[in-house]
Amino acid sequence: MKIVSIIGARPQFIKCAALTRELRTEHNEIIVHTGQHYDSNLSGVFFEELEIPKPDYNLGVGSGTHGYQIGQMLMSIENVLMKERPELTLVYGDTNTTLAGALAASKLHLPLGHVEAGLRFLDRSMPEEINRILTDHCSDLLFCPTRTTVNNLNKENIRQGVYLTGDIMVDILLRQKEVAEKSNVLQTLGLKSKQYIVVTVHRAGNTDNRESLRSIVDALCQIDQTMVFPIHPRTDGVLKRYGLYSRLEENNKIRVTKPLAYLDFLKLMNHAQKILTDSGGIQKEAYVLKVPCITLLETTGWDETIEDGWNVLVGVNTEKIVNRARDFEPRGEQREGFGKGEACKNIKNAIDSVLK
Repeated sequence: MKIVSIIGARPQFIKCAALTRELRTEHNEIIVHTGQHYDSNLSGVFFEELEIPKPDYNLGVGSGTHGYQIGQMLMSIENVLMKERPELTLVYGDTNTTLAGALAASKLHLPLGHVEAGLRFLDRSMPEEINRILTDHCSDLLFCPTRTTVNNLNKENIRQGVYLTGDIMVDILLRQKEVAEKSNVLQTLGLKSKQYIVVTVHRAGNTDNRESLRSIVDALCQIDQTMVFPIHPRTDGVLKRYGLYSRLEENNKIRVTKPLAYLDFLKLMNHAQKILTDSGGIQKEAYVLKVPCITLLETTGWDETIEDGWNVLVGVNTEKIVNRARDFEPRGEQREGFGKGEACKNIKNAIDSVLK
């Protein structure tokens, strides 16, 4: 069976790395890289470290507004799908790459599968939320990471082709956690295990709003703890444009770095005292690694992390961020809501049962 996997951003590279090994035991998989993330630290290094096969197509779309980026991707992906005519097109997550791939496949009436279906943050001001909803309503096979995501689809009357598979990120974390321990990132950055906070900020709702970003920077400058802040290229540019970057550089508690390779970042997270982020994926990774997470959003799609007491939502309120960085500690036992590391096998079995 011919399967086209469409990827373009960091979280998709990681998910693809886990699933591609399973798919290629029986199927002919073709990888399409849209080029949404093209920086070496956000793209090439993931293919090398996670041993992802070289993309069969690299579309080189690059950055741009949402409309421009999706439009360019849609045209290019359509050409690939018309040439390859796969039995299944797979898209991952909630990026512009996800939506462009979903639209291209559905317009050509090609079967479409969505890995990480059903996730909802209940905030339509987030571009990713629109991508999730539209992709799910285009998809024929919906691979849900948690019971909550299945229930979300049920509320939207999506019941056919829905599979509870577990979360594919658990598969890759369990596989790579020991490998990541070989990284010397802590020594390189002069860090000691459990004596620092990891910070990531990249959501458009936070970075594109000057006051929101200023509130986050105000909080970071008030936190009395060593912090490591690998800065996304877009966030880097916005901080400099708003005149906020120098405040981070001048604070001796904050260590600003370029984006880190996957294994370096995995070790950095695993040994952190806490993680402060606006990333949906990192909330979940923190939970699986049993690291307390402080989320710079008002909502989350990963309700399990909140319900079990390992994640707390603070938005961009400076006082809340500072207080939770100081005193937040997990208060609950973790369930197995994200599965046991068998998501890839479950997804392949679902594909085989439907399409063979």
